Amino acid sequence: MRIGYFLSCEEYTPAQLIEQAKLAQEAGFQGLWISDHYHPWNDEQGQSPFVWSMIGALSQVVTIPVTTAVTCPIQRIHPAVTAQAAATSAVLHDGRFVLGVGTGEALNEHVTGERWPSAAERLEMLEESVAVMRELWDGGFVNHRGRYYNVEQAQVYTRPAEPPKVYVSAFGPKAVDLAGRIADGYILTMPDGDLVKAFREAGGGDKPVQGGFKASWAPTEEEAVATAHRIWPNSGVPGELSQVLPSPKHFEQASQLVTPEQVAKAVACGPDPAKQAEQLKAYEDAGFDEVYVANIGPHYAELIDLYRKEFL
Repeated sequence: MRIGYFLSCEEYTPAQLIEQAKLAQEAGFQGLWISDHYHPWNDEQGQSPFVWSMIGALSQVVTIPVTTAVTCPIQRIHPAVTAQAAATSAVLHDGRFVLGVGTGEALNEHVTGERWPSAAERLEMLEESVAVMRELWDGGFVNHRGRYYNVEQAQVYTRPAEPPKVYVSAFGPKAVDLAGRIADGYILTMPDGDLVKAFREAGGGDKPVQGGFKASWAPTEEEAVATAHRIWPNSGVPGELSQVLPSPKHFEQASQLVTPEQVAKAVACGPDPAKQAEQLKAYEDAGFDEVYVANIGPHYAELIDLYRKEFL
């Protein structure tokens, strides 16, 4: 199983993200995830740089693969524009860019004032969006009149030698079926072997499966838990709330119900490498091909160094 590093755009400034990427590559991490958000989950996280600017900057400082985890190409940005952004990113990264996609969250996608669609409708939109992008990546002028998207005489001129791979994030059974049918790979943020098996049986076969988890390094476990609870209490928000709550303020309200003990169960906290090993093994046992770890809080250099010494 390959180990990568997750760049959390919700928490860090552009300069900090670039620093983390360089440190991660130097430490031996084998790839990068980067989140695509318009808002952070809460004001305590406090950042949200534009992912496509960040991906361009990353191309100048690292040579390891970069995957968006994940882009929602169905509402905030039209798939014809996302197709151009992904194609340019793949050119900049010499083909080492992967477009991770999903059906998104109201938190990020409602900002243009459009109605937030139902989960079933968003899956239909995602399928059409991916088809539109792949047609544009094939070259030539594209005219498309679909149920959700229109494209008129559009051509993506700057394209990589091979079209970008599209990995799909999916949790529910209908979404996993869609991922099995259309994806070049699968993205999941829980070490669920049953979902991995369902993806493979739905048509995913031996395509790559990526996972990711949060860690919080601090000199003591108590400090690490306190930091994670202060900055990422939303990691304990259950069910579909993460898809439908529209603003950081709403996440802050819901997160008041999340205790430090719940966060400690969801996040690998503290300086003990055994905490990280436990998370890594859970993903390995569930059949993941790649796993990406994100740091919470100011001690990202220490977490990266721990991985360099213990796992990479």
